[in-house]
Amino acid sequence: MRTTAVRRSALAASAAALALLVTACGGSGDSDSGKGDEGKADSSAAPAAKALTAAELEKAALVQADMKDGKVVTKVPATDDLSADKVKADDEACQPLANLQVAAPVGSPAATVKRSWTGEAKKPAEGTDPAEALLAGLDVDKVLVTLASYEDGGAEQVMKDVDAAVEKCAKGFTSAAAGEKIEFLKVAKTEGPKGADESVEITVTMAADEGVEAPVKIVVARTGATVTGFSAVNFGAIAAGEEAPFPTQISDAQLAKLG
Repeated sequence: MRTTAVRRSALAASAAALALLVTACGGSGDSDSGKGDEGKADSSAAPAAKALTAAELEKAALVQADMKDGKVVTKVPATDDLSADKVKADDEACQPLANLQVAAPVGSPAATVKRSWTGEAKKPAEGTDPAEALLAGLDVDKVLVTLASYEDGGAEQVMKDVDAAVEKCAKGFTSAAAGEKIEFLKVAKTEGPKGADESVEITVTMAADEGVEAPVKIVVARTGATVTGFSAVNFGAIAAGEEAPFPTQISDAQLAKLG
């Protein structure tokens, strides 16, 4: 790979890091798919589940022992703990997506808990070209996880609002997060993971430097009165112009613990 290409990749990753406030998870602290629309449970016939307290959410959230790989941070640093009032979409209909992208809760939860997880980097083979080794070092999945509990059917409403936002904002939208303007080019959804009452996987594609597109994978899953949001990014894939799949091991572990 030419030096200019490596520099461009590094710039793209740096730009994405600035705009995607969600992605700095895992540098500090302690330590397949089901049907989306088709797999949703009919919750209208059952009474709303009871909202979990902050203490109950903390107990249900991931810890290091729950994951076979990577690093779980249970005390998310302030730089990754962006509150919903710091996020504003230009179009109110797109607000749920703007929140989820930076791991801020949607709506008005009764309690929230956050975690971050960083996957394991693949070590380049001995003698690998330095440029390729640089990109390999960026090829790491980083995920912020937000658990939010809701009263009076609020969790079900969040899922409806998210579905409506995907439909309304499919051709893109803009938002501001902690003063940083973010342009999203497109939004698409697909089947969500198993293990929840209803779930969806969403890809929001952000405009980064020099025409680079930066896809962010979001999974939203409801378990009773709790909505779990996962916001994942892989800088190596972005730098290579590829779209990394969502790391399902973290959603599998978290949803199993909630279930």
